[in-house]
Amino acid sequence: MPGTANSFRADQVGSFLRSDALKEARAAQQQGRLTLEQLREVEDREILRVLDMQRQVGIDVVSDGEFRRGGWASDFQEAVAGYVPGAPPVVLSWHSPASGAATVEAPAATPSTGIVSRVIGEKLSRRRRLTEHEAAFLTAHASGPCKMTMPAASYVTTRGYKPGVTDKVYASRADVLRDAAAIIGEELAALSAEGVPYLQLDNPHYPDYISDERRDEWRALGVDAETALSDDIAADNASLARLDRSRVTIGMHLCRGNGPLGFWHTAGGYERIAERVFGGIEVDRFLLEYDSERAGGFEPLRFMPSNKRVVLGLVTTKSPVLEPQDELLKRIDEAARYVPLENLALSPQCGFASTLVGNPLTWDDQRRKLELVVETARRVWG
Repeated sequence: MPGTANSFRADQVGSFLRSDALKEARAAQQQGRLTLEQLREVEDREILRVLDMQRQVGIDVVSDGEFRRGGWASDFQEAVAGYVPGAPPVVLSWHSPASGAATVEAPAATPSTGIVSRVIGEKLSRRRRLTEHEAAFLTAHASGPCKMTMPAASYVTTRGYKPGVTDKVYASRADVLRDAAAIIGEELAALSAEGVPYLQLDNPHYPDYISDERRDEWRALGVDAETALSDDIAADNASLARLDRSRVTIGMHLCRGNGPLGFWHTAGGYERIAERVFGGIEVDRFLLEYDSERAGGFEPLRFMPSNKRVVLGLVTTKSPVLEPQDELLKRIDEAARYVPLENLALSPQCGFASTLVGNPLTWDDQRRKLELVVETARRVWG
């Protein structure tokens, strides 16, 4: 593990709120009223702004806010051929962060939300690099360690593999995983070669195998959860195989849904998957969501290998309400019963804007959340 990996005590997941100017510029470019070069100029300006905010706050690792993307995972579909229009294989029940009521309407698939509903209907093949147009600007303007994020191969497959469509071109789900992992692996290797020090795989969808309800939904589609979890872990590891691990820190964020306006889709503790995932995935850092009761307790962390770091996502991005620092300190102490304190770090639970719409916070709310993370991390680890 790189020597810097353990120094990232105040971490963050990656996405930040887009300004109205950036949203309007993206809409104008999609409608043909703005050239791509003009959109890039707006993106450049907004990325410099969010980098400056992160520097002022003092976060240990910065990102470009994912400002060049319509949605957090849109790079893959934009850069890779093989997608066809279609509804997802399993319709997720999204829940309001305020009421918890289930809905499938709020995070609708429209250009304005940054969500596009497509599935894999042809062989996956890379048309261009996924993040080359993002990484060069970030590394040139980040004054310290920076991270680039991308979807895990298991996410790409879980959201894109649809029986009756995908299996017309792929003999098995594992074959889709193989091709997705190869594409992501090439991108990770290129980013590492370009000097990006921290690479993060997002939303591997292992939490999709936590609840009996979701497992039943997959079984009805002919997907066995236990087999799928093993295949997913193998594919995500395969995407890391080409990396020189002495040069780069690898993180993995296990997401529970971060739709428009802070909607979420998954509840349940990590216990059911913890031993296989924590012990099986060859990453340096796990960014885990622990901001609400739906994440369960810290007991599953007993399966965490001693050479891996746990980034506790204790500060929610789904509400502007600031968590009391004393409560954060108490919860860090509780987690330290299962993972040594020196192997822990702190972050917001997810990004602030996985989609263009973003979560129900203001720019100042977002900054205060980051400040809380930094101040608490400094208090605990110095």
